[in-house]
Amino acid sequence: MEVPSTNLSTWQIIRLLWHLPNFFRLYWRLFKDHRVPLRAKAVLIAAALYVISPFDLVPELLNPLFGVIDDLGVILLAARWFISLCPPDVVQERVREISEK
Repeated sequence: MEVPSTNLSTWQIIRLLWHLPNFFRLYWRLFKDHRVPLRAKAVLIAAALYVISPFDLVPELLNPLFGVIDDLGVILLAARWFISLCPPDVVQERVREISEK
């Protein structure tokens, strides 16, 4: 039995980059929405503070590549966690708003 590849194809990367502005719009609109719980917003704020903080789990001075990957991992984890903490109906409403424009 063949295991499917988990690597992103060039086409998938292009599609992701194409939709990146919509992801930013979605996160910003959800962040401003009063129906989104404060704990969800706190996840994004904590991730942003971690990234701009001079203290890192893997400092950039030791290995710049791993330091950046560390920050990227925190951002991706926080982004997924934020969406999972948002009410699904609010997320769907905001997605529809963005897709209609």
